[in-house]
Amino acid sequence: MNVQGRDCCITLKTQYREMGLPYAEETIREAVSLLKEQAAIEGDGICGAIRKSCGVTGCVVTPLSIETAPLLFVLAMGQSGLPVYVSGTHNLYHHSVNLLTMEGGLLFDLIQDRGQLRTLYEGCRVQNFELRIMRDEALKLRLDIAGDNPPVSYSYPDIPAVYGSERTFCELFKEDGVVYRINGVEQKNIYGLTISTRKAGGTQTEVRIHRALDITGEIPPVIETLEISVQLFRDNYEKHSYGAFQLNLSRLVLMADETIINSGDAVIGPLRYYAMGGLSVDVFTTSEGVIK
Repeated sequence: MNVQGRDCCITLKTQYREMGLPYAEETIREAVSLLKEQAAIEGDGICGAIRKSCGVTGCVVTPLSIETAPLLFVLAMGQSGLPVYVSGTHNLYHHSVNLLTMEGGLLFDLIQDRGQLRTLYEGCRVQNFELRIMRDEALKLRLDIAGDNPPVSYSYPDIPAVYGSERTFCELFKEDGVVYRINGVEQKNIYGLTISTRKAGGTQTEVRIHRALDITGEIPPVIETLEISVQLFRDNYEKHSYGAFQLNLSRLVLMADETIINSGDAVIGPLRYYAMGGLSVDVFTTSEGVIK
């Protein structure tokens, strides 16, 4: 099986736009199955196989930026409602994104650029996704991609520019711009967290909360509301010019405590929660247009 590595660029293509990602890594590839043909009784015992394309499979892992975060959240979760202007700001708009309850989602295309070889994967959707927020790291989003159509050659010469400048000038969402609130109370003892959502057969969301070793404070076994507010920092930061987003999870129930007592690291192990309620994202950007 041909597994694509890091040496390429990924472009998302929707009905309204094409967007190059601030690329981290990906393993998008053609999904292939084999139709076996058993040997005849009188034959020489050799089995034949016919190659059959099953569409696309794999994942895209990318850091979040002010340009890509709104679209990526919409593709992963689904957009609801129209953008609303935020009063008291210069040019800030509020977009609501809600997690779809089943595995269906918005369709999009992926363009994989490997120099002279450009491949188009049509009719893709996000099957699962994972958001990772950790100290001293850029926020990363992993999208598990699925699609039924086989890949085709993409011959058009123009490919949207990758947002490389955002990485160069530290314009990514970083953990130092994150605020955690549990049941309305701000928490200082959270080192980071991971939100994993599987959508096949119905949505299942798991949250791993990592706690800091040198800061005390208990996290309750049942969390009614968990809010994660993320802002974009820059050298000349203006709050209402570059945007933010806020994740809202409800009714989290503790599944397991993986605390390591003799941990030599700064993290003492995650608490694993199962989200029995909803997951939504409020995205604030300088654009009022349709994100998708």
